[in-house]
Amino acid sequence: MTELEIETMSHYQDFRRPQLRPDAPAKPPELELYMPATPPLAFMATVEFWVRIFRRRHHLRRLFLPLLKEDDEMLADIGFERTDIQWALNLPLKIDALKALEACRRARVCSNVK
Repeated sequence: MTELEIETMSHYQDFRRPQLRPDAPAKPPELELYMPATPPLAFMATVEFWVRIFRRRHHLRRLFLPLLKEDDEMLADIGFERTDIQWALNLPLKIDALKALEACRRARVCSNVK
């Protein structure tokens, strides 16, 4: 192992990814008057939440899977690291992976500045 590889590996060990809270469905509005044909608003909010989560994760995969084929220098030029992208792709569905990558990027920039 070269000295540069050892230095780079120690840099990765110092960095800790941010802890993120999972997203949750929005609470439906409270209606003053319920009609017989009023849809179940909590159910509709939950379905909308999961559809949005799946669409966003599909969007992330479509954007970032091709980037994993690029070399590490190119990823560093755009501000990402391969391990961060792989980490974000393996997050649970309730955690927004795009927000997680952005938080990880900000944390890495802050740790490099100090």
